[in-house]
Amino acid sequence: MLVRDVMSAPVLTIPPSTTLRDAAALLHERSIRHLPVVEEGRLVGVITDRDLRCVTSTLCESPYDAGAPVARAMARPPVTADPMDAVEEAARAMRERKIGCLPVVQDGSVVGIVTGMDLLDAIIRMAGAGLPSGRMEVVLADRPGELARLTGLLGQRNVNIHAILTYPDGEGVVRTVLRLDSIETRRLAEALRETGFEVLWPPRKPWQR
Repeated sequence: MLVRDVMSAPVLTIPPSTTLRDAAALLHERSIRHLPVVEEGRLVGVITDRDLRCVTSTLCESPYDAGAPVARAMARPPVTADPMDAVEEAARAMRERKIGCLPVVQDGSVVGIVTGMDLLDAIIRMAGAGLPSGRMEVVLADRPGELARLTGLLGQRNVNIHAILTYPDGEGVVRTVLRLDSIETRRLAEALRETGFEVLWPPRKPWQR
């Protein structure tokens, strides 16, 4: 999944001369939290509702007047994404920089914006959590063929896989989370255990231990 698949477009932008008061009113009116700041067609910064609260608060050491331009309070230079970036790379960039959005720039123009909520929606879709499904979590050895062996056994049982997510969990081990087109996950889990797989979810019932 790419940024272009989850970004909001077209995106509302403001010039750097916009007052803090007007920017706050616009955010409230549109029920949004981020505004890219564009000057002569070029992205020069980003202002957020948090920025506005911080710089105008009486708790601030030197609070700005609400009539000050956003150019004085905006984040610059802005961190951006490309429409062809993978969503996981966009999520990593936002996490590392502790920011809530990425303006999406193509050929020098702002073509969209991706936010933390957009990326959460993407993860839900990629994980198959939005579909009626059963969940299974299996520990695999980190070596070629293990995932194929797992999916092959499920295929033999005519179980369709909606989504697969994997992540390393210690040296030589990979956790694999599957969303399956089946609610018979306990039966499937026991069948997998009988073939040597370590199934974490669904767990065995107390009398099966």
